[in-house]
Amino acid sequence: MSGYRFHLQKYKSGRNSKLTCPQCGRKQCFVRYIDEEGKITFPDYVGRCDHEDSCGYHYTPKDLFQDKPDMKPNNDDGWRSIKPITQIRTKVEPVAPSYIPADLMRKTLSHYGINPLYQFLCKTIGKESTNKQIERYMVGTVKKWGGAAVYWQVDRDGNVRAGKMMGYNPKDGHRIKEPHPQVSWVHSELKLPDFNLKQCLFGEHLLTKSSATIMLVESEKTCPIASHFMPDFLWLATGGKNGCFNEDAMQVLRGRDVILMPDLGAIEKWIDKSKILEPICKSATISDVLDQMATDEQRKAGLDISDFLLMQETKQMVLARMIERNPALQRLIDDFDLELIEDDS
Repeated sequence: MSGYRFHLQKYKSGRNSKLTCPQCGRKQCFVRYIDEEGKITFPDYVGRCDHEDSCGYHYTPKDLFQDKPDMKPNNDDGWRSIKPITQIRTKVEPVAPSYIPADLMRKTLSHYGINPLYQFLCKTIGKESTNKQIERYMVGTVKKWGGAAVYWQVDRDGNVRAGKMMGYNPKDGHRIKEPHPQVSWVHSELKLPDFNLKQCLFGEHLLTKSSATIMLVESEKTCPIASHFMPDFLWLATGGKNGCFNEDAMQVLRGRDVILMPDLGAIEKWIDKSKILEPICKSATISDVLDQMATDEQRKAGLDISDFLLMQETKQMVLARMIERNPALQRLIDDFDLELIEDDS
């Protein structure tokens, strides 16, 4: 044993004993964390995917205790950080990425009335801007979880690499994590055979349309929000702390000016990862503006740039609160919009 209380489960029977990854959906690649003392049984999503580069899913006991403080042991005696696990890597020939038909993606670019993320964005940045950003970043809608958002990863050549589905609360725009994280992949839901997930940056297709300085963030949701408030930059997302932040995926940023904007609490990790960009980009710097202005509570919550941008109430946020108090106001607004349309005709 490793000598650590919380560690990845050791499998004696090999790959067949491993589980399906809750993020990339691939089978026999997910290893759960266990409590050596046997006092805590971790949920099925607490573990690590073997596909470090293409998936990068790694939800640790520390992450769980931050999200669910009530599960943290009362007595921290003997608590030690989880020991990094090293693996023997063998050189393998690269496998070509799989693609999802573009027609399938286009079919999801509708039905936003059931999409909680769309509803939240309309209340914060307005319907007109929401439509513009949703179309620009090609965010779709699926029936799963009553209307999950789909973040389509379309590469610079227009190939659809993947569709990441996530469930949101329409009131606050936060991801739904109870009773388990609502995150899945289109290729996993469709059970596409022999699908080789090779992620690209979210928003990568916009690289051919803009020469602006790139702001690289973690969360896909940040891109349409930050692009509304700070349109002079091109906002792209890695899809998490790990996501597709690897040497292969970063090649599309060659010769570009890039500013990295990690979530609170991830700056040290991104400083280390930024070394990947040094020989690729024209310039690559890390912004620590969030760390300089954040409170301890905000750091603990792991806020990102979009959270700070939305702290100042927009006109749409004020109107949404008024409609919530008086639903009849929405009918008045709808009737007024209809009159304008008829007059224009």
